[in-house]
Amino acid sequence: MSFLVGENMTGGYGGADILHNCTIGVEKGEIAVIVGPNGAGKSTAMKAVFGMLKLREGRVELEGRDITKLSPQDRVQEGMGFVPQTSNVFTSMSVEENLEMGAFIRDDDIAETMEQVFSLFPILEEKRRQPAGELSGGQRQQVAVGRALMTQPKVLMLDEPTAGVSPIVMDELFDRIIEISKTGIAILMVEQNAKHALNIADKGYVLVQGANRYTDTGEALLNNPDVRKAFLGG
Repeated sequence: MSFLVGENMTGGYGGADILHNCTIGVEKGEIAVIVGPNGAGKSTAMKAVFGMLKLREGRVELEGRDITKLSPQDRVQEGMGFVPQTSNVFTSMSVEENLEMGAFIRDDDIAETMEQVFSLFPILEEKRRQPAGELSGGQRQQVAVGRALMTQPKVLMLDEPTAGVSPIVMDELFDRIIEISKTGIAILMVEQNAKHALNIADKGYVLVQGANRYTDTGEALLNNPDVRKAFLGG
């Protein structure tokens, strides 16, 4: 049983199902990556696990407990952090204020967690008083990830964290994601850069039209000729 699992998920928006008996999951300290063509239901699967999509069938479990009926807010309280692809920072607030907003569910001292975020992303400490709206795209992503980490999550869910950033920034973000996983946090992410993502993934899910097409280790998927040909450019 996975630490976090969305099992046999079927559902969508309005009357149309986008997910069809889809299963994704991740273990503690593991990086699980969801890849596939545009319109495959990758982000929808992630949102379903976070409770932003009502399932017609299937269920979501965290640490063996059924959380299918919990709201996204309640899932945050249970230890799930979610970083959406867009509109993921408060642009008029400073970097530090954004991080403080991430700790809204806590009533203990957040200073140590803030320092951990700054040691992970040193540029954020340098720019801690600057409005997040003035930062580069890559730096905003660091703020968004840092804010999610301020809740001290057991699971960190990232929806296309490298969208629109340069290759150098992408490599740096992936390095930080590996560091975060080494602290024991489970990481589930959707990523367009499939080849790079599978390189750092313990587990990979290839979705096509809202259903599982391939599930294996990141390495095995990279070496699978069918996956390479269809999804990784040969």
